[in-house]
Amino acid sequence: MPKLRAAALTDIGRVRQRNEDRFVCDLPSMVFGVADGVGGLPGGADAAQCAVDEVVTAVTAQPVDPKIDLTAVVHHINLSVHNLGIKLSPSMGIGSTLTFGYVREKTLHIAHVGDSRCYGLRADRFHLLTEDHSVENEARMRRARGETVYYHEANRNALTRCIGQPTPPLVDLVDRPLQAGDRYLFCTDGVTRLVRDSELAEIVERDATPEELLHEIVTLAVRRGGPDNATGVLVFVDDVS
Repeated sequence: MPKLRAAALTDIGRVRQRNEDRFVCDLPSMVFGVADGVGGLPGGADAAQCAVDEVVTAVTAQPVDPKIDLTAVVHHINLSVHNLGIKLSPSMGIGSTLTFGYVREKTLHIAHVGDSRCYGLRADRFHLLTEDHSVENEARMRRARGETVYYHEANRNALTRCIGQPTPPLVDLVDRPLQAGDRYLFCTDGVTRLVRDSELAEIVERDATPEELLHEIVTLAVRRGGPDNATGVLVFVDDVS
């Protein structure tokens, strides 16, 4: 069984009145991730909390199953958040991003909807393992297929899919076989919009504990203005034997 260390940290930032980010960092179950309540909609904190609660329930309900149908899990979570939105905000609904992973059979299985992120560090190479589901990114991918796409610059960061929408969202899945020395960072856009990927890489690869490095990352985002809640989960893979 892989030997892991992990830490989680969230900060309300300097502008928002509420923290609508949530995280899961469950070492015994080896489940990790973040959720970010969608801004502009009521009940963002409720949506994010419901999402992470459902993640833990779904994964821990199958403790001996090496491979869980993550698409089905995320669709179930989406329905739960959508139904909660009907109660809390029938006219507008509620929504959240959700990026999480669980470890089974020496593999990290990642599911992703929205613009929170998961990064992986391996052998001094730091990679973004997820793709933001934003208007700008979707337009870029469609243009790469030869389509003509226009969007207003003010909407470039708007989400194209989230947890809680009326129809089941497309779910990005990543399976990452673990290696000793790997490090994985799950974080919300309150971090990534303030701290460049190159800076994240430089911090994550330092010789320090997950708690120390994550505190540095979140503190840096807040020190640069903290316009949004900033949340991260950092996982160290010490051994996979």
